[in-house]
Amino acid sequence: MVRWKSGTTMNTDRLALPPHGAKILCAVSGGADSMCLLHLLKSLEREKNYTVCAAHFEHGLRGEEALRDQRFVEDFCRERGIPCLSGHGDTRSYASEHGLSIEEAARTLRYDFLERAADALGCDEIATAHHADDNAETVLLHLVRGSGSRGLSGIPPRRGRIIRPLLALTRSEIEDYVCAQGLPYVEDSTNECEEYSRNLLRRRVMPALRRINPAASETIARAAALLRQDEEYLCAQAQAWIEENLTDGSFLQANFNALHGAVAARVLRCLAARSLSAAQIEQALRFACGTERAVLTLPGLYLRRETGRLYLTEETPVPGFAPRRLLPGEQAELPALGLRVTVSTGICPAGREEIHSQFKTYCLKYEKLQSGVWITPRQSGDRLRLPGRGLSKSLKALFLENKMPRAARERTLVFRMGEELAAVYPFSEDERFAARPGEMALILRVERMDKTGENDEE
Repeated sequence: MVRWKSGTTMNTDRLALPPHGAKILCAVSGGADSMCLLHLLKSLEREKNYTVCAAHFEHGLRGEEALRDQRFVEDFCRERGIPCLSGHGDTRSYASEHGLSIEEAARTLRYDFLERAADALGCDEIATAHHADDNAETVLLHLVRGSGSRGLSGIPPRRGRIIRPLLALTRSEIEDYVCAQGLPYVEDSTNECEEYSRNLLRRRVMPALRRINPAASETIARAAALLRQDEEYLCAQAQAWIEENLTDGSFLQANFNALHGAVAARVLRCLAARSLSAAQIEQALRFACGTERAVLTLPGLYLRRETGRLYLTEETPVPGFAPRRLLPGEQAELPALGLRVTVSTGICPAGREEIHSQFKTYCLKYEKLQSGVWITPRQSGDRLRLPGRGLSKSLKALFLENKMPRAARERTLVFRMGEELAAVYPFSEDERFAARPGEMALILRVERMDKTGENDEE
């Protein structure tokens, strides 16, 4: 229990407190919420064996008023022996450089500073003063922006080492505590500005909702907690599926398509290096149902669909070069690489060793031909079994062995029959697919295209 000056107490069981003995960095803006948090944690220091530090970030948005807030926090902490670090940022410049809103940029800069400050002070936990009203506003913001259950889960009680001890308390409860304790605090004048979405919700929407239900903040927070529980379960199901099905960067399309859409969407989100929108998830799910070999590029995720499997990588394919199938008599131009590929059939010539040394013509066993030959970019894990060498090498090893510059590596073509690698330009056929002189063969001819589109053979 924490006793108020009036003699009443706050039940600390409602607080999401850090573990006994933690060293805590408290994010302090100087407003009533953060002063309440700092005072609460400091008052529990002896009982919980806490070490409490403070950090204040000035966003470069409010001029002298912001500097006043910084001095207020620094003075408060110095008078009470609380270690305190202050930081500064140019939020408008950061927002412009990164294409963010002012609110998003401020949040990014603030949390980056808090992480660095926690490291500098050796803190285990970073405590912020978010409360139930903040949580309700966040849920509503995400709702009107079209978020799914992840966004509608609201503010998590913990994210990494960031904790929100006050998340179960309402703003009015916090204000009562501040009043009872006689705590000083400062007012942020921008809280009155309704140009910011959160302020508009706080000043207009939440009061209207409280006329319908006085406990609107608490009930929205409870709904968010239930959604968070569902989200955690679905994400756990997705992760378990990945661990069971993902092999060498790919999985069976049939297994993936058998998943419930809610789990399949989370599989993709788990595998992507960056956040995917609902539209991008829908696009990927449609792509997974296709049968032809193809490629889909999403933010942080590159999907290749090939003979019943989905291959995933964070690599970005060469611009303009998507896998394509060629049948005998067909030709493909790859302008991004400056190459043209022609496929024909014929007898593998007797002078094939001399021809192959030019790395422009490849003779593949005709009996291996199934439904054409596929031209694809190189993929992680591709290996070529060199004719007459009795061993296979990764393409990376071949690049290094041949001292190939990056520009030449990007022009690599991989020819596949079914799921198997059959030849690699500019190297050779795979030994398992190489036709012998005099045999019927599938002949691949790779030619350099100049800027006018005319051939320039190597």
